[in-house]
Order: sequence, then C-alpha cells, then structure tokens
Amino acid sequence: MGFTPGLKAFIAAVLGGIGIIPGALIGGFVMGLAEVLAVTAGYSTYKDGVAFVLLILILMLRPRGILGEKEVEKA
Repeated sequence: MGFTPGLKAFIAAVLGGIGIIPGALIGGFVMGLAEVLAVTAGYSTYKDGVAFVLLILILMLRPRGILGEKEVEKA
C-alpha cells in the first residue's frame, strides 16, 4: 500500500542529491510541481510517469542531483 509514496520519496531524494536534506526538499517540490503541471495540462493518466521521466532527465544532466557537488579526485 505504501510502495508508490515510498518510491516517489526515493525519487525526490535522488533528484535533490542523496544525503542532502535541502536537496531532497527541493527535489520533492520540483517533482510535485511537475506532476501538478501534467495533470493541469490534461495528462492525468501520465502523472506517475512524469516523476520517472524527470528522474531520468536529472540523472542524465546532473548525475549527483540538483544540489549535488562535484567530486574532486585526489592524487
């Protein structure tokens, strides 16, 4: 019964950056806004799919998340 909300919470954490609490908050807001815009545009059947498409796009563009920092290699 709680699989979908748990999955969306995980997606929000990945969007913002794993381990960054403010990033997870921003990720949740971005995901919620995208879903509401999809429903407003008339694509209510694709509401859950929007979250996954957003996840794929963010991971392709910024693999560390919205607030994730670049990892510095030490020699």
